[in-house]
Amino acid sequence: MKIRFIGATEAVTGSKHLIITESGSQVLLDCGLYQGMGKETDEMNRKLDLDPSSIEAVILSHAHIDHSGNLPSLVKQGFTGSIYCTEATLDVCKILLLDSAHIHESDIKYINKKRERKGLSPLKPLYSIKDAERCLKHFKAIPYKTDFFINKEISFQFTDAGHIIGSAVVHITSHESGKETKLTFSGDVGRYTDLILKSPDVFPQADYIICESTYGDRLHDVSVNAEAKLLDIVNYTCVEKKGKLIIPAFSLGRTQEIVFALDKMKNERLLPNIKIYVDSPLSTSATDIMRHHTASFNSTLQKYILTDPDPFGFNNLEYIQSAEESKALNTISGPCIIISASGMGDAGRVKHHIKNTISNPQNTVLLSGYCAPGTLGRRLLDGEQSVHIFGEYYNVKADIESILSYSAHADYSELLRFLSCQDASKVKTMFLVHGEDEAKVSFKGKLIEKGFNEVIIPEKFNEFILD
Repeated sequence: MKIRFIGATEAVTGSKHLIITESGSQVLLDCGLYQGMGKETDEMNRKLDLDPSSIEAVILSHAHIDHSGNLPSLVKQGFTGSIYCTEATLDVCKILLLDSAHIHESDIKYINKKRERKGLSPLKPLYSIKDAERCLKHFKAIPYKTDFFINKEISFQFTDAGHIIGSAVVHITSHESGKETKLTFSGDVGRYTDLILKSPDVFPQADYIICESTYGDRLHDVSVNAEAKLLDIVNYTCVEKKGKLIIPAFSLGRTQEIVFALDKMKNERLLPNIKIYVDSPLSTSATDIMRHHTASFNSTLQKYILTDPDPFGFNNLEYIQSAEESKALNTISGPCIIISASGMGDAGRVKHHIKNTISNPQNTVLLSGYCAPGTLGRRLLDGEQSVHIFGEYYNVKADIESILSYSAHADYSELLRFLSCQDASKVKTMFLVHGEDEAKVSFKGKLIEKGFNEVIIPEKFNEFILD
C-alpha cells in the first residue's frame, strides 16, 4: 500500500490523500476545497491533481467543506465509485454541498457581469447545483465501529472524532501479501470539553497515522470561561454600548454551541432582553440535523434536554431564512446579536453584517474559532485598522473580540491525549497534515518527545510505501 499526499500539506484546507494498493486500486481520503488562498484558490480547486476515473472509492472523514467540498468536481470529472461516510455526515453533506454549489454559481454570476463589461468571455462555476446533486447519489452511510470491505485489499471502520456531528477517524486495514497493515487518518480531531458532542473515541493500534495539526503549536486558554466571557461581551456591547454584536460562526457546530450557551443563560435569567438572530438558512438546516442526531450528544447535554428538549431554541431567538429578512437586520438601530456564517467572516451573509457594523464603535465583532491566513476574520484578529470588503476599505472602529476556546479543533495537549491510546514504539511513521508550517514543526517536536520514532511533514505529491 502506498499513500500519496495531495492536499492539506501546504495549507490547513484542501484535505486530499490518495491510497494505492499493490494491485493498483485507488482509494481517496477526503476531497476538500482549498479556502483562503487568495487569487490562487480557484485554480487550485479546479486542478484535482489526480485521475477521478481511476479512483474506486472515497472515504470521507467529515462534512466540512475543506474536507468534502470538491467531491462534486470529482464526480463531474469522471469518478463513478462510492463515497463512504457516517450517516450524520451524509445528512450534513446534503445541505453543505448544495450550499457550496449555490455559492459557486452566485459568485461566478457576479464575476461574469464584470467580465462582460470588460468584453471578456464568461467563466463557468467550479461546479453547479446539478453537479452537487449528482455527487450525492454516490454517498453510502456506514455506522461507526463497523468493518467494511471496499475490495479484497482494503477495509476500514470509523470511530467518533468528536469534531462535528458525524465526524470520524478513519481506520484502514490493508490485506496485501498475506499480512495486514493498519493506517489511521485522524480527519479533524475534536475537543474533550465540547459543549455538545461526545469526546473522541480511543482507537485500535495503528502502524501508520496521518494526523491533523491545526493547533499543533498552541493551547486553548482553559483559564477563560467561554460562557462567562460571552455573557460579558453581550452585556458590554448590547447593554452598555447599546450596539450590535456580530458573531461569525460556522453553520454546523459553532452556531449550535453559541446558541446552546445563550439558551442556558436564558434559562438562568442572565441574558439581557434583546433580540438574537441566527442569519443563515444553512445554520437553520444544520440545527435541524443536530436535533435529529441526539445520540451524538455528550452526557451533559443528554441530561440537559430532559428538562429543556430544545437547547437550540428559546424566546427572543429568531432563525432568519430569506435574503430580504437578512438585509432588514442592517436597518435595526437598537442592540441585538447576529450570528451568521461564514465562521472566518470571509463569505456569506456575515460579511455584509461586518461591512455594515465595523466602522461604528458601538458595535463588536466576536470571532469564535480558527480563521485561516488571509481571511477577513484573521485580518481582524491580527488588528488591521482598515479592511477591504466587497471592493471598498472600511475603518475598523468596532471592538474586535475572540473566544477561541470555542474552537472545534483539539489543541496540542488534546491531540496528544487523542494519540495516547497508541503504543508510540509500534507506530512506524506519523505523518502531519492540515496545519500551518509552524504548527506542524512544533507538534513534530512534541510527538518525538512522546516516543514516536519517525514523524514526517509531507509535501504535496510526496509518496510513501506503507509496509
